[in-house]
Amino acid sequence: MKFEPALQSATLIKRYKRFLVDIVKEDHTQCTIHCANTGAMTGCADSGYRAFYSTSSNTKRKYPHSLELTQNMQGQLICVNTALANKIVLEALHLNQIPELDGYNTITAEVKYGSENSRIDILLSQNQTDKCYVEIKSVTLLGDNHQGFFPDAVSTRGQKHLRELIEMKQQGHRAVLLFLVQHQGIQSVKPAAHIDPNYALGINAALKAGVEVLCYNTHISAKEITLNKRLTFSC
Repeated sequence: MKFEPALQSATLIKRYKRFLVDIVKEDHTQCTIHCANTGAMTGCADSGYRAFYSTSSNTKRKYPHSLELTQNMQGQLICVNTALANKIVLEALHLNQIPELDGYNTITAEVKYGSENSRIDILLSQNQTDKCYVEIKSVTLLGDNHQGFFPDAVSTRGQKHLRELIEMKQQGHRAVLLFLVQHQGIQSVKPAAHIDPNYALGINAALKAGVEVLCYNTHISAKEITLNKRLTFSC
């Protein structure tokens, strides 16, 4: 997934009100930009980090700039725009870059499903009968020893998605939870039981029910983000 044009660079001052970030541009002017991330963003938006932002052509937007990436003091790039995760995975699927999900002739995004009125991120199907429900989660929470965790805050929505995936598996379909790692410092992923114990319990229940878990990281730059390689997931 390419950033066109390439992202512009700034210095991050602070994030506040969840969706706003103050930055200092390279011309030393300060401005407020939009942040499309509802999570805690722990370790992803500290003061002094380098920030990379895009600019919308929509002149009606109150905040024309959007925060896309940050870079921590260790030089590790982090994609903080969680809305990009689905686009990255969709592109990878169309390019046949996820061998575990090959063999489907139809790829559909944002399909209503489940008894709890959810929308699956991606529905893969073959001849309209063989279905695979794929839920995507963006991972940016870095712990010690390059360990990544999900979620970064209590996620009742994430718990609901696990129940929906279990339901699809019980109905005879394939169900996949795909963790997309968007932090260059993360080398493996675990459920964040220390943050959301109910989510960790839900992961265990999903695995026992036959839900598959995949974990891939990304190659990140100010020009593009692409799928890279599969990482280890453990409970």
